[in-house]
Amino acid sequence: MAIANGMGMGMTSTLPKRCSMPSIALGLSRRYQLSSPRLVMHHRSYNSYLRVTCESAINRVAGPTEWTQKTFSLPPFARGCHIITRYIYEAVPEIKQFEVGLANLFILHTSASLTVNENASSDVPLDMEDSLNRIVPEGNHYRHLDEGYDDMPAHVKASMMGCSLTIPVRAGRFHLGIWQGIWLNEHRNYGGPRQICITLHGTKGADGRKYT
Repeated sequence: MAIANGMGMGMTSTLPKRCSMPSIALGLSRRYQLSSPRLVMHHRSYNSYLRVTCESAINRVAGPTEWTQKTFSLPPFARGCHIITRYIYEAVPEIKQFEVGLANLFILHTSASLTVNENASSDVPLDMEDSLNRIVPEGNHYRHLDEGYDDMPAHVKASMMGCSLTIPVRAGRFHLGIWQGIWLNEHRNYGGPRQICITLHGTKGADGRKYT
């Protein structure tokens, strides 16, 4: 096994195929005079974490992969940023069938967007909306004004924030961080219902098992 650009210095080191992460760290630290017990211990911890994580991943993808696609509607939301994670779980119970995989969410509109952000403080969505309004203000300086002063800024915000998300799925749920939630950003004053297409790809639970 070769390590290219070792330690960020453009050096290459050839190592035995079966050497462990601690031996790699120790060898590099000796060769480049970077010996540090903390460095070696860090790599030991990382090696243990990597081994457990990889074994877990290998076990999870043992079965055949499957695809599921569904389009669902969200109820009308007021202009602003809204956490919609629970709405998606309610609309797409098929997620519970997947042991491990990926979920792609795609919003079928040009004046609303999706993102992942804070799910705890109610101030964060409000501050995000205020920030977007300062970055992309309304006004008569736009050419496209046929649908109202809020329409063209909505298109700009939607392009900035994005129309799709790809999120890992684990044990029937989105594998989000503890403070992460899926947001709908409604950029129009009266946007109406919004449609989202979700595509799930992954391995389902054994014998049709569903996760809670």
